[in-house]
Amino acid sequence: MMQAGGHPLSFAERAVYVQPAETLVLADVHLGRGASSAVDAPIDAADDPVGRLEDLLGRFDPQTVVVAGDLLHSFSWIPDGVRETVAEIERVVAGAEASLVCTPGNHDSVLDEAFDGETAAAFQLDDGETVVCHGHERPPTECVSTGSSPPSLYVIGHDHPALSIDGRKYPCFLSVPSEEAAVSGDLLVLPAFSQLARGTTINTRRARDFQSPLVTGVGGASPAVRDVDGEETLWFPPLDECRHAL
Repeated sequence: MMQAGGHPLSFAERAVYVQPAETLVLADVHLGRGASSAVDAPIDAADDPVGRLEDLLGRFDPQTVVVAGDLLHSFSWIPDGVRETVAEIERVVAGAEASLVCTPGNHDSVLDEAFDGETAAAFQLDDGETVVCHGHERPPTECVSTGSSPPSLYVIGHDHPALSIDGRKYPCFLSVPSEEAAVSGDLLVLPAFSQLARGTTINTRRARDFQSPLVTGVGGASPAVRDVDGEETLWFPPLDECRHAL
């Protein structure tokens, strides 16, 4: 178990498990990215989102799986094979006896043509503390004012954060304290679940460089890289303290 802003979370490669809510959250799957690219090679074949999701389901046994936006890549059409991949995702989640929810992102304008399951602009988890949304816009008011107190953690995607260490780029999580967020609580920005998405190097970025309007500062934001081989999550000091040393 790891702590991000004081919240009990378990980190995996490109996904996070919110323990009190028994919920697995991932973002930016970008299905069909290869078909939307300008290259002829089937680069989607280099990624296996269904197999990697199935591994995570076996590891965490969640009650709920939430895709925090951009399940799809193309804005206006559904490339060949995408509907089938979405159906496979639904199948493995159902096979794990979990429910599947998608909070649409800016790429998901034709999501209803491929996915007929539960969607929500922002989804509040059963712990009463956590809201999941894509992060490309502010979550609806009803999601930030329910219950006796506002949510203390928002899990988002959208910016595809990555950390450059000795010239090599690693997908990373970014824990943004509430003082530097445009919401009531801390922010956890997830790396893209798609292994094909180019990560956005955050080493020298300032808040104005982030696409999400929920990020208002990053100097006190702490990045974390998942060491898959060592099966551990490596936390770095806040960016203002470590960006010049990497």
